[in-house]
Amino acid sequence: MSTGTLIAVIVLIVAVLLLIAVGAWLVTRRRHLRERFGPEYDRTVESGDSRHAAERELRSREQRHRDLDIRELPPEARDRYSTEWTGVQERFVDDPSRCVDDADRLVTRLMSDRGYPTEGYEQQLRDLSVEHGNTLEHYRAAHDVGLRNREGRATTEELRGAMVHYRALFQELLGDDPRTSPDPATDTRRRHDAA
Repeated sequence: MSTGTLIAVIVLIVAVLLLIAVGAWLVTRRRHLRERFGPEYDRTVESGDSRHAAERELRSREQRHRDLDIRELPPEARDRYSTEWTGVQERFVDDPSRCVDDADRLVTRLMSDRGYPTEGYEQQLRDLSVEHGNTLEHYRAAHDVGLRNREGRATTEELRGAMVHYRALFQELLGDDPRTSPDPATDTRRRHDAA
């Protein structure tokens, strides 16, 4: 085998190995984004111009999130928020419309105390998506009902659903596991019906 042929084979092998390495890196990076953002990954890809642009957007969200001062709440603040949430839930039967507004304000205040900027709904979604992508649909659904509520177009059942949606994000932000917590709206309704 001539030296030229040997060099060509080595260059070809190096090129193939390089392509495999780049492919593996892209697959790993995509898997990381899928795992990190959950359903928000698919939503961003579907609403974007291309998968590449969507992934670039998600990486920029990660970068912004790294620059935020996100912090856990001290135990006394967690207890205070839990007590406030229970109070909002307990008032639901008597004034569901007001309680949905109160839940929205409470979730926004909790986000702020955790270190999330709250300057606008769309930015809140982007910032929350990095760590809370699995509960972001709950926030979107609750927000949509909240908007209809302010226009006087939400039904009581939609308002109850909004409370359940707000609670999912609230508990995740607070650090509670929503799968182990009872549904306070249902529990409140049972107590009210029994009275």
